[in-house]
Amino acid sequence: MGAAYFYHLTQRPMEDTLAMLLGKARQAGWRVAVRATSEARVVWLDQQLWQVPGFLAHGCARGTQDADQPILLGLADVPTGDRTCIMSVDGAAVAAEEVAAMDRVCVLFDGNDTDGLAQARLQWKTLKDAGAAAQYWSEASGRWERMAQTGGEAPR
Repeated sequence: MGAAYFYHLTQRPMEDTLAMLLGKARQAGWRVAVRATSEARVVWLDQQLWQVPGFLAHGCARGTQDADQPILLGLADVPTGDRTCIMSVDGAAVAAEEVAAMDRVCVLFDGNDTDGLAQARLQWKTLKDAGAAAQYWSEASGRWERMAQTGGEAPR
């Protein structure tokens, strides 16, 4: 059973935090689906991930080699069949059933965006009320710290 980790971004830009988490996910051997809320954001994330230091092999969904991509970017319909991790940006939806089925779900949200903050709070409440394990991480102090957790024992 997995858990949803909520990342409240206040210091670093989305693309840097996403790249860091994707690197850790790949080190863990996870295959990742990254969900965004618009095609324009998928294109932007794709461009940003090719520019980060190191190499994060990835592709955009609806390509001919989706199954071969260790990281697959897309919208809510990005295929998750063989994925073990979902990363949601900009309020892209994640269901409690998906949290339970994945090794990890990461919800990244910009703490300087009031709409994004409200959406993340709603996602937290929805997943918590459905019994999903969740952790809330903040970088307000300059480093990532777990500030809250719900839904059973924390994954290690």
